[in-house]
Amino acid sequence: MTLPDAPVVLYDGACGLCDRLVQFVLPRDPHGRFRFAALQSDLARRALAAAGLPIDDFDTMVLIEGETVHVRSTAALRVVRRLRFPWPMLYALIVVPRPLRDAVYRWVARNRRRFRPSPAACTLPDPRWGERFL
Repeated sequence: MTLPDAPVVLYDGACGLCDRLVQFVLPRDPHGRFRFAALQSDLARRALAAAGLPIDDFDTMVLIEGETVHVRSTAALRVVRRLRFPWPMLYALIVVPRPLRDAVYRWVARNRRRFRPSPAACTLPDPRWGERFL
């Protein structure tokens, strides 16, 4: 399977917080711009390897936009920039130096299971969003 032309968000499919963030993005992306795949999927592993990224780092959100790959805070900010108002206002945080943004991102990533434990079962997406999962 090849990646679609639409931006693809790769997220930790076994993380409750990551799942909630995907569930947050879906209704706020009314034009259906984003597609989603778990970092643990074969598709994600191939995409990560092609981008020269580790295939076993599930603490990192990845956004693939065409030939460009964004990780951590930059990926998250580029996603919110395309959501329905008021969320694009958060993109202003892009002016914060990336090492500082990524330090905060890494802290949240390390503690994400404390914030939101992994679900006992996978969340089933709304049927109207099914085609957005790869």
